[in-house]
Amino acid sequence: MSDVDRMPPKVHLRINGEKLEKGSGGTYEHISPVTEQVDARIPLAGEEEVDLAVSKAHEAFQIWKRMSPAQRREPLRKLADLIEANSAEFARLGALDNGTPVTIGSAFPATSAEWTRYYAGWADKIQGDVTGNPVQDGELGYTLAQPYGVVGIIITWNGPLISLAMKIPPAVAAGNAVVVKPSELTPFSGELFMDLVEEAGFPPGVINVLPGTAEAGARLVAHPLVKKVSFTGGPATATKILETCAPDMKPAVLELGGKSANIVFEDADIEAACHLGTTFSLIALSGQGCAFATRMIVHEDVYDQVVDQVKLIAGNIPIGDPFDPGIMSGPVVNEAAAERIISMIERAKEQGATLVTGGARLDRVGYFIQPTVFTDVDPASELAQTEVFGPVLAIFKFSTEEEAIALANGTRYALSSYVQTRDLKRAIRVAAELEAGETLINGAVNLQVGRPFGGFGLSGAGKEGGRQGIEEFLRIRSVGIAI
Repeated sequence: MSDVDRMPPKVHLRINGEKLEKGSGGTYEHISPVTEQVDARIPLAGEEEVDLAVSKAHEAFQIWKRMSPAQRREPLRKLADLIEANSAEFARLGALDNGTPVTIGSAFPATSAEWTRYYAGWADKIQGDVTGNPVQDGELGYTLAQPYGVVGIIITWNGPLISLAMKIPPAVAAGNAVVVKPSELTPFSGELFMDLVEEAGFPPGVINVLPGTAEAGARLVAHPLVKKVSFTGGPATATKILETCAPDMKPAVLELGGKSANIVFEDADIEAACHLGTTFSLIALSGQGCAFATRMIVHEDVYDQVVDQVKLIAGNIPIGDPFDPGIMSGPVVNEAAAERIISMIERAKEQGATLVTGGARLDRVGYFIQPTVFTDVDPASELAQTEVFGPVLAIFKFSTEEEAIALANGTRYALSSYVQTRDLKRAIRVAAELEAGETLINGAVNLQVGRPFGGFGLSGAGKEGGRQGIEEFLRIRSVGIAI
């Protein structure tokens, strides 16, 4: 690909339909995870721009909430079409944002368009209930499902486009206006997204996107005109958000990390189970995904076979330049992430885990880490209990169904879980016992928009996707009329 194809777009703060080239938060130097060189300088919002964006969003909300459901639906439908029409450009920007290979990133626009289109369809289906019986109770009651107002959205860096599509469409379909703070690590996808928002015909101020400092994020959460917060990220930041929200009891949706278990029973399709287990722990996004199956729990009868096959797959993953169509796995996001992941690998070895393959950085420029597999992992160790957010897989052995369930449930995370077996009765039985927000059986696809997604415990609170995803952005009021 030519150097022109690798050029990032100019990034702006997008407030009330305007493009601002500077912000009071200063400038962030975006470093390419492939070249380790600065490839763009990103303007950052500070508290001043957050206040402006929230004020403009509040003004826009007064108009947007009074528009008919059909009027709110149409720009969402147009936005979905535009996302699909710009799939190749989004894949290119994803490679620039965080090194996601275009081979992998090319799938994200279709998923993002589907989420947008799905919630466009919900815009004209929001309704209340009749709750009273005027004959028996002497009263007619009904409920109103109404938007909150301005929703503050903070997203992380591993999937910038899909994060925007998971959060913004349900919020605005419900009648809210939004102010979004994306990660400064991945600013390019958001710039194109906002170009398409304007082309789709959203009124100015309904959707605002501004990369910003940590202080900007804190101000967004604390702003009195922000009536709800939706956050994707880590538990440490989520704790600060909850502390800020607590005095006013401001509600928050929190989509946090995971340490998901993938249980492989002896009757599973071993080849399919191994490919799924390595793809969604070592290959996709270089392991940088919250719902990935980073703990493989394998029945003793097929354990050696699985370990050998996983080792073979992991050792032959094409890693390198994300613009190369033959590449399946790219770099991790930055130097800090690379150092953190390697440190966890070294500690795992010190704590007695057996390194099967990988375990080091690639000898090349960029933040590339070898796909890494461990066995003999202590279930109480750091590697078993802490999210790595990198290409590291831990394999465990079990003898009984009860032991497998106990191992799977043995962390503070509860986001996703996976089961591989040909016995459907067992799959359903085990799924009912797994403490996770979702269980995917025999390769069921993650992030299907009609199915609610979200965990418990250290994995967060609230749901994205499905009917529950739009209900998160609606407040229910009741009205009673004496007859």
